[in-house]
Amino acid sequence: EVQLVESGGGLVQAGRSLRLSCATSGFTFDDYAIGWFRQAPGKEREGVSCISKSDSSKYYADSVKGRFTISSDSAKKMVYLRMNSLAPDDTAVYYCAVDKASYGSSWSFCRGWHSAHWGQGTQVTVSS
Repeated sequence: EVQLVESGGGLVQAGRSLRLSCATSGFTFDDYAIGWFRQAPGKEREGVSCISKSDSSKYYADSVKGRFTISSDSAKKMVYLRMNSLAPDDTAVYYCAVDKASYGSSWSFCRGWHSAHWGQGTQVTVSS
């Protein structure tokens, strides 16, 4: 059974940083694209950043490029999202997700083209 457990969310002031963590289990970690999505109230879910070890690719949404960094640890089966220079527009529930199909690209996975397993989400609130 695939399990994804997010942690690290919270309330921060604009300009500060947070690091989200996703503990994973139940699948061969390096064979699947994995990443972070977010959903703000009244908005559609969007892919924030994804990583694929199978094609060595990383994807970042334009809105977070230069501010967010995705990384992973295959030995620990962990995925991280370092978020710097946070802004109120970054306020959302952040979800960790893994592609249901193996060997996909980070780009297509983050664009929402693939079915995924989802974590329960962690709230990030950025105050101005």
